[in-house]
Amino acid sequence: MTTSSADTGNGRSFLPVDEARAAILDGLSPIAGWERVAVRGALGRVLAEDIIAPYNVPAHDNSAMDGYALRADDLAADGETAFAVVGTAFAGRPFSGIVGAGQAVRIMTGASIPQGADTIVVQEIARREHDRVFVPAGQKKGQNLRHAGEDLAEGGVALAAGCRCGPAELGLIASLGIAEVAVRRRLRVAILSTGDEIASIGRPLGPGEVYDSNRYTLFGALSRLGCELLDMGVVPDRPEALEAAFRDASQAADVVITSGGVSVGEADFIREMMARLGEVAFWKLAIKPGRPMAFGRIGDAVLFGLPGNPVAVMVTFYQFVQDALLKLMGVSPLPPVERFPARAGFALRKQPGRVEYLRGRLQRDADGLSVALAGAQGSGVLRSMSEADCFVVLPEDCTAVQIGDTVHVQPFHGLV
Repeated sequence: MTTSSADTGNGRSFLPVDEARAAILDGLSPIAGWERVAVRGALGRVLAEDIIAPYNVPAHDNSAMDGYALRADDLAADGETAFAVVGTAFAGRPFSGIVGAGQAVRIMTGASIPQGADTIVVQEIARREHDRVFVPAGQKKGQNLRHAGEDLAEGGVALAAGCRCGPAELGLIASLGIAEVAVRRRLRVAILSTGDEIASIGRPLGPGEVYDSNRYTLFGALSRLGCELLDMGVVPDRPEALEAAFRDASQAADVVITSGGVSVGEADFIREMMARLGEVAFWKLAIKPGRPMAFGRIGDAVLFGLPGNPVAVMVTFYQFVQDALLKLMGVSPLPPVERFPARAGFALRKQPGRVEYLRGRLQRDADGLSVALAGAQGSGVLRSMSEADCFVVLPEDCTAVQIGDTVHVQPFHGLV
């Protein structure tokens, strides 16, 4: 991969990607408000308070394996040791006696360790003959034993506030016997598309019109995040219509996301509207696709003005907007940006001075991981996003990529 530090002639008119992301996140704080929900209703929600373990997990010393519980001091240093089997311990039905010298108890996974025993020998290596079991040498005291509080100690933080609950978290909460949890309220997000050329699906296209895909892309992305969605539809390029839509959206939602209307065209009123109704930090970003993007506030609502091209909408959403929404939702810490190296299965030339996001497909072969381009790379070719499974991220100073060069990829899994 060829790199260059040459000035593109734009000076600081194009804000670097990392600076834009940091500036957005630094100005945001989690929304106020919470509610209490049943454990199953907490999936995808953000905890508003710590989950405290009310008791040790596990609650008692127990066996990690099916086998035999015995005293390590009774084991011979060499050769087999014979033990008399004096009972059985089941999970939920413990052995009530005391394990004495030369004795063993048949034990099942999860069963409480009988009094007197301190070691578990797995059944696969033990030899059972009637009421006796023979144990080979080489066993270690305390093996295959899970101690009380090993997973969670009573009074300890099981899950911290800011955790976004997935299936494992639901199971952990349930394992503590907790039926309801406090979660932050859902983030309310209004979306709208702008442009006289944008047509809603369900009717024939007029001359020069295109169907609106951006609201459906954003619907999918926001629904996966668990946001409460307000769809404002398509707003024509008329100042009075835009102003009314912006006022309504900002009063009803925590965040307003628009697509289209942030470039330099004559009908692009979004920047003007944002400046008049609130505060705006409009950036020309050093990025492809998605260079024109607006960020600011209208009243108490945060506003993102995304580009109009479908791929540019997805790139800017996942590189800038998604983490901002997670921070507003109260997620802490934010998930790291995952990138890893791969061999380029393509060659291209690139203009320096901007980060470029290509759509790629990962492949694994005898030489390791490689990445190929997923179809045409135009910012209006949404099919390439559907066929891709990663972004190929080319840094600002890159000027060219040759086949076999090392590039960095950002996988869609966990992102999109």
